[in-house]
This record gives sequence, C-alpha cells and structure tokens, in this order.
Amino acid sequence: MTDTPPPGARNATPPAGAARPSGQEGGAPGSEQKLWIERIPAGWWALAIVLLFMPAVANNFWLFQVFGWTFILGMIALSLMFLAGYGGMVSLIQMSVAAMGGYMVAILGPSGVETISLGLPWWLNIPLAILIAAVFATLVGALAVRTEGIYTIMITLAIASAFFYFTRQNYGIFNGYTGFNLVVPPMLFGVDWRQPVAFYYLSLGLAVLCYAAVVYVSRTPFGLALQGVRDNPRRMAALGFNVTAHRIAAYTFAGAIAAIGGILLVWQNSQIAPGTAGLPAVFDILVIAVVGGLRRPSGAFIGALIYVLLRTFSPDVLTAFELSNERFKLLIGLGFLVVVFFSPDGMLGLYDRWKANRGRRDPLTGKERE
Repeated sequence: MTDTPPPGARNATPPAGAARPSGQEGGAPGSEQKLWIERIPAGWWALAIVLLFMPAVANNFWLFQVFGWTFILGMIALSLMFLAGYGGMVSLIQMSVAAMGGYMVAILGPSGVETISLGLPWWLNIPLAILIAAVFATLVGALAVRTEGIYTIMITLAIASAFFYFTRQNYGIFNGYTGFNLVVPPMLFGVDWRQPVAFYYLSLGLAVLCYAAVVYVSRTPFGLALQGVRDNPRRMAALGFNVTAHRIAAYTFAGAIAAIGGILLVWQNSQIAPGTAGLPAVFDILVIAVVGGLRRPSGAFIGALIYVLLRTFSPDVLTAFELSNERFKLLIGLGFLVVVFFSPDGMLGLYDRWKANRGRRDPLTGKERE
C-alpha cells in the first residue's frame, strides 16, 4: 500500500557533508512544512467570514429556516457521503438514524408528552441519544455490510421502512402517529438557542465540527484503510485488514453524525413525528448527497442548500405560473435529473469540469491550448 518512489529516488540522497538546500532542516526532502492554517485556501477563509457575519445582513427567516435547515440536512447527507464516498456503501438508513437521535432526545429529555418523556438533564440525554442512534446504525451496518451494491440499498431501505411503520404504530415508546412536541434545546449560558441568530450559530458550529471530523477521519489510518476497502476489499483482506469491521465502524461513525443532525432537526421544529423518518425524507437525503457530489464532504452541504432553496421557494414559483404548489417535488426531481444527466458527480463534478476546461484555455485568446 506504500507509494513507489520515482526513478532515481533511491540514489538521490546527497553524500555526507554535502550542503543542504536553503529552507531545509533535518534532512527534509522538500521545503519547510506549512502550518495547517496556511494550507487552508483563501476561498475557505472568505466563506468563513461570510458565514460568520451572515446575521448582520440576513433576516431571521433566512438564518433559521434556510441556513439552519441547510446545515442540518447537510450533516445528515454528510453521513451518507462518508459511507458512499469513502466506504463505497450507499445507505438509505441515515435519515432513520437521525430520527432515532431526535426521538431519543424527546424520550430521554423533557417534552410536551410528560407521560413518556423521562426529563433527564441535557448533559445526559443528548450523549445517550447520540449513543443509542450510533448503536442503531451499527446494528444496521452489521447486516448491510454483508451485501453489496443494489442489495445494500434494498436492505437499508427495508429497515428504514420498518422503522417508519414501527414509530407510527408504537404508542408506548414513540407515541405513535402523534409523536412528541415542545422538544426545545436547553437554556445554556443564558441563551435561548432556538432564537434565529443563536440557532444559526449553533447549527453552523456543529456542521463545521462534523465536516472537520469527516475530513480528519478520512486521513487517519482507519479512513485510508476504509478507502482501500472501497477500492479493493479482497486485496485489503489479503493484507490482513478486517474488511467487515472497518465497514461496520464506518456505519457507527456516520450514525453519530446523522444523530447530531437529527437532534438539531427536532430542536428546529420543536417536535418529531413518524413523518420525520418517512420514505420521502429518506430519499431526499439521497438526492441531496448525489446532487452535491459524493466524492467530497462539501458536496453534502452544497446539495442541501440547493434542496432547501428549491423546497422553500418552488411553491411560490408554481403559484406564479398558476400551478398547484403541491407539485414542488416535480421541480426538485427535474433539478435532480438535470444535474445527474450533465454530471454524475453532482455540482462538484460540474465545477471540476469547468475548472479543467478553464485551465486548458489561453487567458489572452480564450481558445483551448493544443
């Protein structure tokens, strides 16, 4: 699994006593290593400044409904991106895992259904909710990783469907069709975290943490081994890696991220019902991940923003053309088909193609270089 050195690299070591090139110390083969803060592209810093100062220019609707919802759906889609992009496993259970996390917060913590909710403090019910959702994802993963391709999709879809009907029919734990209401974030540091500005920063901060966690894990030995399992599981098994264990662990990690998004989703709506884990919501997460791009973590949030904008404003567009606003799914479906038709890699794939074409063009004449 190690990289093969380039021709002549074995003989490239300078003799003892030879002068080292300036800027190299301790025998480093390249220039001085940059700090992590210097390796972040300027575009990311610009985006960070825009997001940090967004409350200064955006109203409460955009902060709470548009951007807050984008960050939440982006985190749930990010968990799917981790499984599909780095593990090669397309799972349709991520929305159900997110709903499990939301349900556990409502059941273990305070809610409007006092006969069921236990009312545990936030520092106990939130970690327990994430843990239970991660265990649920692990159990599903233990079943799903023994299949591949379309069979993985079908078994996770079947479990997601079973979870939806179970929550709708069970009244002793999940309160059936009604679900739970008055599920709000705890008051911490004297801040009402459900206010638009506070909730915006809460969802933004957790989205950044989840994004950073995925990027970090993808570069760890576990993440690199998982990508090796994705590309050639038979070879990885021959090298001594436990393919099944790596795949199940990926479900656990992705389940924790989805649970965080599910908890925020419940806090945003202040309620949860079986529809949160319904099949339309399950497929929406797949659409979001595919539209954004499954190869990089940022694609999950790009797809989430596109979906939220279409979901929020498409009814107004349909009404303007004297069409039923209940057909907003039609516009979302058409947008999905257009993106996939022109780029199977989603919006990030379109951007990569545009960037590659731009690099082949002469900046003076605008023509492609030969």
